[in-house]
Amino acid sequence: MTGIAINPSILSADFSRLAEEIARIDTSDAIHVDVMDNHFVPNLTMGAPVVKAIRAATDKPLDIHLMIEDADRWAPDYADLGAESVTFHVEASGAPIRLARELRARGAEASMALKPATPIEPYMDMLTELDMVLLMTVEPGFGGQSFLDVVLPKIQRARKAIEDSGVPIALQVDGGVSADTIERAAEAGADVFVAGSAVYSAADPAKAIDELRELARTAQR
Repeated sequence: MTGIAINPSILSADFSRLAEEIARIDTSDAIHVDVMDNHFVPNLTMGAPVVKAIRAATDKPLDIHLMIEDADRWAPDYADLGAESVTFHVEASGAPIRLARELRARGAEASMALKPATPIEPYMDMLTELDMVLLMTVEPGFGGQSFLDVVLPKIQRARKAIEDSGVPIALQVDGGVSADTIERAAEAGADVFVAGSAVYSAADPAKAIDELRELARTAQR
């Protein structure tokens, strides 16, 4: 595994003061940014101009999660904005291997996301083209949903496939991650965790991040 990372989702932050909200999560490993287009998912959040502003406001790595249609066309733009990692949904890509290579060519790590009902098996042969796999543990579109335990077996299968590939690929989970669920996800094989409301609803978000990281580390051991 690549080591435990906690990437808070700023979808749960106060958008009217994003710079301050980013400063509150200084113990995070990266900032998870959810880009939604109201087509691929039934919600509209932000696009490239806001991501550009976030990039200017922080030196933290940006973990961009694109929940948008036509990922092949739009995803490379986010690499060009200076994001360290760009995640596209395989359900929205017509040529995922080509897109992953394009993202890497533009200087970003390439990550592929799968909805809860999308199996990992058809994509196992392309794992070596990726730096990270993101398994959604809720149906994408809205924060604050409950963790779907039905995804745990898929996390286990994805972890085995990653280990069999011989490449150090991160395995991220996103959706319903909290102090009550992170241990189960870590035991199944996840090592990068997106937490939104569990972090930003805490009185001390930085402390909440540290606590989540320690829970995951303990479960992984």
